[in-house]
Amino acid sequence: MSRTYKATGINLKSMPMGESDRLLTILTREFGLVRAIAMGSRKHNSRMGGRSELFVVNELMFAKGRSLDKITQAETLESYPRLGQDLRKLIASQYLAELCLHQALSDQPQEELFYLFNEHLARLERSPASQVLAHLTHAVFQLLVLAGVAPQVHLCCMTRVTLPPDLTDCNWRIGFSIPAGGTVTLAVLEQLLVKPAPRHHQVAEATAVRVPQVGEPHAMSDTTAVTSRPVKVYQPSQAIASLHRRLSAPELMLMQHLAEATLPEPEALLAQMQMAGESYGTLDPLWQSVEHALRSYAQYYLDRPIRSASLIDACFATANPA
Repeated sequence: MSRTYKATGINLKSMPMGESDRLLTILTREFGLVRAIAMGSRKHNSRMGGRSELFVVNELMFAKGRSLDKITQAETLESYPRLGQDLRKLIASQYLAELCLHQALSDQPQEELFYLFNEHLARLERSPASQVLAHLTHAVFQLLVLAGVAPQVHLCCMTRVTLPPDLTDCNWRIGFSIPAGGTVTLAVLEQLLVKPAPRHHQVAEATAVRVPQVGEPHAMSDTTAVTSRPVKVYQPSQAIASLHRRLSAPELMLMQHLAEATLPEPEALLAQMQMAGESYGTLDPLWQSVEHALRSYAQYYLDRPIRSASLIDACFATANPA
């Protein structure tokens, strides 16, 4: 059996190792997640230095080791240098990388995830600063689609009634229930609030992931399969309440657009709202509300906290959504 193998991969995570090496977690197209040592990559003028940076796509040659493989050759195919020049784009990219780490598998081809992640990194890099949050939220939704756990946003999950947003009524609201799997009518939402829905198949009781606060010690692990085992989760009363929320008509409209391959231009969205009597100078508060809903949804179904989320909140600080 050969002791070497080739793969095309993108660096998702990097950790210093020893005096001059790096331990990389790489999403490869052919073999899924691979953890490998980039020997000497932290040395000054090392050829591996730039190739071991985050979000660099390389054609790689690996040598199998007892516990960790080693990178013996690397040729860069693509990189996203402008992501590191904008703090918002960099943190958004780390957010998406964390989601990929949570849903990617090892020793299995991950071609769709590899291409989807690269596609959205490219969109983030090209995005103007005003659209970073929108592109991040769209990417999160599309990753959930690929994982097979995306929320329903066009129908009531319980009654299957269609839910077109009424942009002419500023008081119009619809329910969004994480345990139910997405949007629900207000009548259904009231029933769910009275009788909490059970947790999904991995956990017997209704529970919610506890997200570490800023400054709280934690360690991010390279767990390769999110469905391999149940995890213990923390369930404060406020977490149970956060499993259900109400969305305004503009918020639902944005969420429904997330299911499309590309987002409409922000000018078109603003014009649509203004024609219906709504007036918004920026979509950021709405996108932040939608991102918060999707974040809670992803943490619930992937059974993992998204540790980059606190940085997103700091970078895109706006008024709290109603």
